[in-house]
Amino acid sequence: MSVDARSLQHSPGPARRRPVQQRSQERYGRILDACAGLLDEVGATALTTKEVAQRAQVPIGTLYQFFAGKEDLLAALATRNLDQYLQRLDDRLAGSTAVGPAGFTDLAVEEFVAMKRAVPGFGQVDFGLAGTAVPSGVRNEKHLLDSGVDNNTAVALRLQALGGDLFEAGDPAATTLALRVALEAADAVLKLAFRGDPQGDPALIAECKRLVRGYLAQQLPAR
Repeated sequence: MSVDARSLQHSPGPARRRPVQQRSQERYGRILDACAGLLDEVGATALTTKEVAQRAQVPIGTLYQFFAGKEDLLAALATRNLDQYLQRLDDRLAGSTAVGPAGFTDLAVEEFVAMKRAVPGFGQVDFGLAGTAVPSGVRNEKHLLDSGVDNNTAVALRLQALGGDLFEAGDPAATTLALRVALEAADAVLKLAFRGDPQGDPALIAECKRLVRGYLAQQLPAR
């Protein structure tokens, strides 16, 4: 039932140069891994490209071959997080039978929560900057995923593509808007759920599902 989750990306990735050779790909991944680990330790505001390069054990010049600066680095991590999230969600959907919009919503929230609990750096940078403070050197924090649209619109478009026939009825633009609003609401509730509990308050996570299910049931036409 799924559509290629990458089919609605608007802009090229944030990296200055995409690695082609295996050795470069390994360095690229190691830099992002180092960035994610440091985010959990020092936060996005205190993060520096110098520390990332040191943690990744690469020369700072190598980092700048791939990333123009801190904003590009965080954008690449956000993009990798989204790609990983969509792949994991797609795997969940493939393992479920007769998934409707409500089931899609529950699985989407559950996978986000699972990554927030386990994936390094995800609490700081999920699909954009998760905190309220904007680090120095980051000007386009609302457009880390796509220079043309804000982060939640970019995510909404990818989810719309992944959902395929679940979201085909009605006006596609209205569906994108509804998913964008649902993401904004879910983001606010899940931030509250994780504010005082590193594993997420189960009652608030359940309320997040209920809120998003109810809203989308009202906004999206029945199939």
